[in-house]
Amino acid sequence: FMETYKCNKCGMAVNASCASCDEPLRNDYLTLEDGNKVQISICPSCEGKIKSPQCCGEDMLCEF
Repeated sequence: FMETYKCNKCGMAVNASCASCDEPLRNDYLTLEDGNKVQISICPSCEGKIKSPQCCGEDMLCEF
């Protein structure tokens, strides 16, 4: 099972996996120093993190 991100505006969807571990990325949030939260994708194996995908100028929604 791969985590799927889908655009709420146009319907574009992506599956994301870690190229190093071949593990499906999980949706998560990173809390910044100013208290704001940023949506990220995290590898459950190596705990690598990337900014979650965007489409049409906004974060894509995660479908669990």
